[in-house]
Amino acid sequence: MKRKIAIFTGMFLTCLLQLFLTSDTIVQEDKPILLATTTSVQDTGLLEVLVDGFMKKTGLTVKAIAVGTGQALQLGKNGEVDILWVHSPDDEIEFVKNGYGLERTTFMHNDFVVLGPKNDPAKIKGLKTATKVFKRIACANVLFVSRGDNSGTHKKEKKLWQAVGKLPNKKCYIEAGQGMAATLNIANQKLAYCLTDRSTYLTLKKSLDLVVLFEGDKTLFNYYSLILVNPERFKGVNAQGTRKFFDYLLSNETRDIVENFGKDKFGKQIFYWDLSR
Repeated sequence: MKRKIAIFTGMFLTCLLQLFLTSDTIVQEDKPILLATTTSVQDTGLLEVLVDGFMKKTGLTVKAIAVGTGQALQLGKNGEVDILWVHSPDDEIEFVKNGYGLERTTFMHNDFVVLGPKNDPAKIKGLKTATKVFKRIACANVLFVSRGDNSGTHKKEKKLWQAVGKLPNKKCYIEAGQGMAATLNIANQKLAYCLTDRSTYLTLKKSLDLVVLFEGDKTLFNYYSLILVNPERFKGVNAQGTRKFFDYLLSNETRDIVENFGKDKFGKQIFYWDLSR
């Protein structure tokens, strides 16, 4: 009799465990995947293409929050999102080092360019390095519009000012506190200089009077990475669905989309696959 009770109890516990695991799977699969991402991939339209492709392929839902990289990392530190798509390497490494994230993977890049009015009052066109360009702008008393939002672009800009050892005077330095597209529109209205990623510039180029006055310096390469938010630290993270999205974004299917994105509209590639870096 005791043996029958033991067998029955074992079967009951096994069924209970299976039920628990199945329920957990259903909940995980049913939960939307929360992505915090930089504004540039949204402004260009690449994010929409990739998210739509993933949702059609898997039936899973992705909800994207497009903010500056600083805000995206903070959402990750609060456990409010499942995955990050960001572009500030030093901060990303620190984020993972402190246990907030896992499997940081750099997978694509574009580059930053310096825009300005066609008459180029600071005379930066033809200079050879980004450091010389920023030093000239700082000394020329010309308007410069910064994102001012702790984004990856803003952090790159601050590094360049730091390298120069000088900032524009306060009257010439405008902090937009907004995403890349909005910041570009402000710079355009004021005919000011501005640092931007090339992809967003190309997306808005037809509506801008500003032109590219400096490009090509290796220090202006702009690398994008994915980071999984650590499910051991935040129990509410949708680890199962997010793993599928993470793998999709690093797949050959995504590589084809990234490498061909924008060619029909801009006549050239605007993002470059960089998974082997």
